[in-house]
Amino acid sequence: MTTQEAHASTDHHGEGHAHAVPAKVLLNVFLALVVLTFLTVAATQFPTGAFEIWISMGIATVKASLVLAYFMHLRYDNPMYLLLFAGALLFMGLFVAFTMIDVTQYQPDLYLMPAQPK
Repeated sequence: MTTQEAHASTDHHGEGHAHAVPAKVLLNVFLALVVLTFLTVAATQFPTGAFEIWISMGIATVKASLVLAYFMHLRYDNPMYLLLFAGALLFMGLFVAFTMIDVTQYQPDLYLMPAQPK
């Protein structure tokens, strides 16, 4: 068996080949994540009312997207994986939105309930 035949028998059609991301890109993504973390903490200091959860979820989504795109190499992988991620993100957003609609419907009842005696 020649070396070429041996290599062909163990080749997994592109699987396992890592994409080398420059250190500068990874450092910039890391710095963006740090800035977004500080932004998350800073957002808790300002009263935004009903938008607080949406701001927090938006920042968390951007941070998760950066991690997926660069540290998990989704940006350089098959575009089908990006489509699957976007679909999962859409459905997660719908589930959270429907949950928040349900919570806001019952929220006045929660505030008007008397304190339970111990």
